[in-house]
Amino acid sequence: MSKNIKTASETATLLGQQAEAVCQHYLSNGHRAGNYWIIGNIQNEKGRSMYVRLRGAPSGSQAAGKWADAATGQHGDLLDLIHLQGNYHILREAIEEAHRFLALPRPEYFRPVPKKSAAVRTDREVVSAALRLFNSARPIGGTVAEKYLLGRGIVVPPQTALRFHPNVYYRDDDGNRSAHPALLAAVHCNDGKFRAVNRIWIDRLGDGLAPIATPKKALGHLLGHAVRFGDTRDILIVGEGVETILSLKCVCPELAMAAALSANHLAAFIPPSHIKLLITARDNDKAGEKAAVTLAERVCTSGITSYDFVSYGKDFNDDLKQFGKPYLADRLTAFLTGIEGIILPEAGSKSVG
Repeated sequence: MSKNIKTASETATLLGQQAEAVCQHYLSNGHRAGNYWIIGNIQNEKGRSMYVRLRGAPSGSQAAGKWADAATGQHGDLLDLIHLQGNYHILREAIEEAHRFLALPRPEYFRPVPKKSAAVRTDREVVSAALRLFNSARPIGGTVAEKYLLGRGIVVPPQTALRFHPNVYYRDDDGNRSAHPALLAAVHCNDGKFRAVNRIWIDRLGDGLAPIATPKKALGHLLGHAVRFGDTRDILIVGEGVETILSLKCVCPELAMAAALSANHLAAFIPPSHIKLLITARDNDKAGEKAAVTLAERVCTSGITSYDFVSYGKDFNDDLKQFGKPYLADRLTAFLTGIEGIILPEAGSKSVG
């Protein structure tokens, strides 16, 4: 190396500048998904629990190279990753390993991240941009967003968390932009503050997702928050995707529900402190199982009773499409009535719990 890097922070910064190359080398069993590298854990096992930010601010929690494992709660920078993965006894050994990596020529498959002409936006600016986008959209009734949901078997009353925008920009990994219609979902924290918008790009006829590499992306801050459907009192059902939760909302509109948007964020979801019962409606896969276990272990210390409700197919929207609304309604009702002491809200009631 041309420069003698002596401090851990300088080394971590250099690693962050080449975050994708670091991930390809140390986390080779993972894959890139938009702005993140997704992997099972720090031991380079396949899965979706751990994610590494590939682009970001020069420093701070949003910096490139920052990572977190939703299953274990571990987090840090890329120097921490090397330190933990290599099981080094002292930090100096991890720094020396990082220097050895940084001195290597970049692999042929490494593609540098295009430089942005504008400065990286602050956290507040990102949330403001997300709110402006959501406020510029309109209700989904009569739009291709409604048609998209109907095509997935989802029929629900108007939801204030959902809006439609006819042209939302999409940027691919090479920096190319295109515009597509999008179903927008507002993400709020427990005190009702807007934190992010989830963009689901759909094709112009509403027959499915738009033909792009990553048709679902969030803008803003998701950690601990969710897309909310209904006012929460005693009972809350939380799951991953918007379509998954809306499938359950179809058959039980009286209950409050929330979509955390991914298995990682389901594991990190922060339920309202006043609820008594949390139902985790999880996808039928390893990532969903791990997320549900992590969430249950965390909420049990706060006095909230939690139960795990698992889809028969991959997720509850698959169940709705394959078996129909009566099947899903009967299964959810049987599950809820089997919980001792639960009192379900009456149909049409505005109260939940």
